[in-house]
Amino acid sequence: MSWELDYVTKFYTADEALRCIESGMRVYIQPGCAEPETLVEALIRRAPFVRDVEIVHMMMMGTAEYVAPSMEKHFRHNAIFIGANVRDAINDGRADYTPIYLSEIEELFESGAMPLDVALIQVSPPDSHGYCSFGIGVDTTLTAARCARYVVAQVNSCMPRTYGDSFIHVSDIDAIVESSRPLCESKKPRVTELQTDIARNVANLIDDGAVLQLGIGGIPDAVLPFLSDRKDLGVHSELVSDGVVPLIEAGVINGARKNFKPRKIILGFAMGTKKLFDFVDNNPIFEFHPTAYTNDATLIGRNDNMVAINSALQIDLTGQVCSDSIGTKFYSGIGGQVDFLRGAARSQGGKPIIAISSTAKNGAISRIVPMLSPGAGVVTSRGLIRYVVTEYGMAYLHGKTIRQRAQALIEIAHPNFREELYEFCEKTKWLHRPQPTVLI
Repeated sequence: MSWELDYVTKFYTADEALRCIESGMRVYIQPGCAEPETLVEALIRRAPFVRDVEIVHMMMMGTAEYVAPSMEKHFRHNAIFIGANVRDAINDGRADYTPIYLSEIEELFESGAMPLDVALIQVSPPDSHGYCSFGIGVDTTLTAARCARYVVAQVNSCMPRTYGDSFIHVSDIDAIVESSRPLCESKKPRVTELQTDIARNVANLIDDGAVLQLGIGGIPDAVLPFLSDRKDLGVHSELVSDGVVPLIEAGVINGARKNFKPRKIILGFAMGTKKLFDFVDNNPIFEFHPTAYTNDATLIGRNDNMVAINSALQIDLTGQVCSDSIGTKFYSGIGGQVDFLRGAARSQGGKPIIAISSTAKNGAISRIVPMLSPGAGVVTSRGLIRYVVTEYGMAYLHGKTIRQRAQALIEIAHPNFREELYEFCEKTKWLHRPQPTVLI
C-alpha cells in the first residue's frame, strides 16, 4: 500500500479521532506553540464520556480548559513544566506537578515509568515520501509519539517544515485530522529597564565565538540586542525565540567557530511569533532534536565557550537557587536550567549564568535572601552555581567559601537590603564585616 492511500484511510474528524480516549487513560499533548488546538478542543468535548483521564504536557499556550473546576472528575493534568494557564489549578490541588530535569522526561515514556496511551500531536502535511514534520516542536513529542499506543495527528499546513530529527511517517500515525489554522504564538515579553540593566551585565560575559543557551523569560530575551557587535556566535539551546532572528540576519549568529555541530543552531522547540515560525520553515541552519539530545549535559559540554543563561526566583547567600516555586506555591518547573548549567560547567571556557533581579514586588522584597523561603525548591544546588548576575554586577561563586559567597552576593544585592543580609551573616558567624579604622 502506498503511503498516500494509507494517509487517506486514516482521515477522521477531530471528534471521531478522540473517541480513542477512554476513562483512566494517560494522554500526552504536544506543548508550547505547537499545541494541536483542534484536538484539544475535541478533547474538551470528549469530557462527558470519560473519567479520570490524566493529561501530561509541558508548558502550553492555550486556555487549558481541562483544568477548570467543572472538569475535575473527567481530567487531571500532570504538569512536567508549569505554565500560567495551569498554575492556579496545581496550587488549588486540582492538578499535579512532576519536578524533573527536561533531559530526563523522555526516559519516563521509554522505560514505562510513565506509559502513554494516546499522543495528540500537530505536524506539517506529508512530503513526497510520506514524512510529516513536527515543525516548531520536536521537544519531548517525537519520543512521546514513538512510545504512545495510539497517535492522533492534527495535520496543519501552517506548521513549518523543519530539519533535524523532526519527522514522523504517515505509517506511524493512527488517526489524521486535517485542520489548518495559525499556530499558537508567544508574544515577546516587554523588556523593562531593570531587565535591560541585568542583560547588559550578562552580555559583558559573552565573548566572540560563544555558544548560547537562553532560557525562558524577559532577561534572556533582553540579552540578545546587546550582542549585535559580537562575531561568530553559535546557539545550542532547548528553545529559541524571535530575538535570534535579527542576529542571524546580521551574521552575528553563524556558528562559524562552533566546534560541535558547526554552523547549525541546535534546538528542541521554537517559542515566539509567526515571524520566527516563518524563519525556521525549510531553513537548514536550524536542526531540531528531542530534548533528551539538546539537553544532554555531555553534548552541551562538547561546545567550547558554552554560555548558559537562566533566570531564577530566589537565591540564598550560600548559592542555592530556587527557580520553580515561590515558597510552597509551585510556579514553573525545573526545565532545562540544571541540564545547561551542568553542560556549560563542563565546557572549555564555559560560563553557567544565573541572571536575577535583585528585588521583586516593585522593590519590596529581596531576591537574594539569607535563607530560601519555607517550601522553596532548590533547583540548582550551591555546588553547581558559578556566575550570578543582577543589575548591580556579577558574583562568581565556584570554589568559594560560604564567607566569600555571602560577601559576593551581598555586593550585588539591592542596597536597601544589604544591611540586613550582613546582620544575618554576623549572627550565623558566616561573615564578619571589617570594622572601620579609628584614627587617634
